[in-house]
Amino acid sequence: MIGTKFETELQVRPDDIDMNQHVHASRYMDYVLAARYDQMARCYGMAMEEFIQLGFGWFVRTAQIEYKRPLGLGECFTVRTWVAEILKHGVQVQFEIIKRKTGKLACDGSFHYTMVSLKTGRAEIIPDWIVAKYSA
Repeated sequence: MIGTKFETELQVRPDDIDMNQHVHASRYMDYVLAARYDQMARCYGMAMEEFIQLGFGWFVRTAQIEYKRPLGLGECFTVRTWVAEILKHGVQVQFEIIKRKTGKLACDGSFHYTMVSLKTGRAEIIPDWIVAKYSA
């Protein structure tokens, strides 16, 4: 599944809007995280709850976002994500947020997620069976 693109449809809510009357920059991170949560269960067949039951969590190590055009109140959009690379302790996820009405890019970027032990808070080596599940 490395490189396979998955999509989640979302809509801008009133509490996403800032004083400039468009979506606040921080909300774009929230949109990607919400899409990944949805896609982990629906597309990869391993929900976040399963990771938690196994004692694992995912933390954002780095995030890079390039804004192209703003989203506005009530606007519908698609969050497209894909695993670009599986690393020893984490994954590199690329994303695009696309305005549904115009098909134009609102922003794109990447997240580097690190898998951690919920018990210790330290990075964990991703087990081979998880790599296999996300690589199939």
